[in-house]
Amino acid sequence: MYTYTRLKDFAYQVFVKMGCPAHQAETASKALVSADLRGVDSHGVARLSGYVRLWEGKRIKPKPDIRIIHETPSTAVVDGDSGLGLVVGPIAMKIAMKKAKEVGTGWVSVKNSNHFGIAGYHSMLALSEDMIGISMTNASPLVAPTWSKERMLGTNPIAVAIPAGEEPPFVADFATTTAANGKLEILQRKQEDTPLGWIQDKEGQPSTNAFEVKNGGALLPLGSDREHGSHKGYCLGSIVDIFSAVLSGASYGPWAPPFVSFLPVADDMPGEGLGHFFGAMRIDAFQPKEHFKSHMDNWIKRFRSATTVDGQESVLVPGDPERIIEQERIKTGFELLKPVENDLMALAKKFEIEF
Repeated sequence: MYTYTRLKDFAYQVFVKMGCPAHQAETASKALVSADLRGVDSHGVARLSGYVRLWEGKRIKPKPDIRIIHETPSTAVVDGDSGLGLVVGPIAMKIAMKKAKEVGTGWVSVKNSNHFGIAGYHSMLALSEDMIGISMTNASPLVAPTWSKERMLGTNPIAVAIPAGEEPPFVADFATTTAANGKLEILQRKQEDTPLGWIQDKEGQPSTNAFEVKNGGALLPLGSDREHGSHKGYCLGSIVDIFSAVLSGASYGPWAPPFVSFLPVADDMPGEGLGHFFGAMRIDAFQPKEHFKSHMDNWIKRFRSATTVDGQESVLVPGDPERIIEQERIKTGFELLKPVENDLMALAKKFEIEF
C-alpha cells in the first residue's frame, strides 16, 4: 500500500531532477497525486513517466517563463512557455481568482502548455475562496467526431466546482468522451477489453479491443453513437477545444500536441502548445454568499433523497464518489497496478531516487 505523502514526495523528487524549481515541483506533485487520492488513477503517478518522456523530448521546460500576454480587468491570456501543465494550470487559475476578487468574475485562456492532470484539481482551487471554479483543457487528438473516421479532438474534460454550506461541495469532473483515455490505458495494463461503445476501429466500426486506438482507431464522444447522443458529446468536446485553444492561440483539433507516445507532433501546427481555460466566479457578484450556500445545501440534500431504482442505496451528487475514495485513501493508502509500479521503479533508477 502507498500513501499520498509517499507518492507526492517521490513525484516531487522526480520533478526536481527534471530541473524544476522546488516551489514548482511542489505545485506539480500536489496536482499530479491529487488524482490518485481522488481515485482517478489514470491521471496520477501513472502519468509521471509520460511527463519525463516529454521533458526528454524537449517539449517541457522545467523553468518556464509563465506570463500574461494580454488582459482586461476580468480576462487574461497566459503563455505557459512549454511548462508543466501541472504548474501552469494552478498559476492561471489563481489569476482568474484574483480577477474575480477584483471585479466579480475572472476568465483565463492558456496557450503553450502541456497536460495539466485532472481538471477537477484546478476548479477546486476556487473553493478555498468560496468561489465557483471552472476548468477545461484540450488534449491528444484521439477522438472521432460523430460519423468521422478521423481523430480530431481530445477527451477534452470539463470540471466545475461549486461551494456549499454544511454539505460537501458539488464537483463535476468529466471527459467529453464516453470514457477518458486514461481508463483505456488501465484496461491495456490489465490486458482487458473495453465495454462496447468506448471506441471504434480505423474503419469506424465498433470495437472492444483496448489497443484499437493505437492501431488507428478512435475514442468515441460522450454518447457513443448518433442514436445515443454522440453529437452532444462532440459539441461539448468542440466547445472545450475552442475555449481552451482557439481562444488562447494554442494548437487545436487534430493539431493539439499529443501526450501519448504513439502519436507524432504535427508539422503544420497552427498554434502554440496545449490550451486550457479557467473561470472563477465570486458568488456575491450574483447574490449574498450565505443565501446561495444555504440553497446549495438544500439542492444537494434533495437530490440525495431522491427515490432510487431497485438495488441502489442513494442518488450521488457530483463529487461524492471521489470524496468518498479520498477519505478512504487518506486513512488506508492505496495500491498501484504492477505496470505503474514498474514505471516508477524505472524512474527511481534513472534519477537515482529511492523508491
